[in-house]
Parts: sequence; structure tokens; C-alpha cells
Amino acid sequence: MVLDKEILRVLSEVGKDGLSIKKISIHVHNACNSFFDKVTYDEVHAYVSGFLVRNSKNPHSLIEKGERRGYYRLNRNSYMTQQLMLQF
Repeated sequence: MVLDKEILRVLSEVGKDGLSIKKISIHVHNACNSFFDKVTYDEVHAYVSGFLVRNSKNPHSLIEKGERRGYYRLNRNSYMTQQLMLQF
């Protein structure tokens, strides 16, 4: 899905501190919203928060929780993240 790729693209540009769900949602909303394809911010925010929570449960997953509440970043120790960085 387009939103998944956009979330991963935003997280690939974030440093080790991570980024809040709200800011990730804003970036994804701005990237995916166009003149012909309108997506509301609430839909994007709900999808982004669900995606991040689902994909950060496993310690070896692609995404990990940041040190502050509500912050997420890419798991640099994951094999999948290393492959993702090669694709970008």
C-alpha cells in the first residue's frame, strides 16, 4: 500500500531519536493527499498509529519504539531494515 511505503520512507529519514506519531501522520498525509485523491487526516492518523503499533511489538521487527512515549524509529539492528535501506 502507498501509506506503508510512505511511513517507511519518513522513518528512514529520521535519526536515532525517532519521530512522533503526529508528525509522521502529517508527513504521510501531505505526501499522499492530491487534487484527485483526497484522504482525510483522521484516516491517515488512525492508519499510521495502527501500523506503528502493530509493527513494533516484536523486538526484531522493522520498527521500534523510541525512548519517549509516542515516538517511533526504524530498528537499525533488524535484517529487514538493512535490506530496506538498500532499496531506498
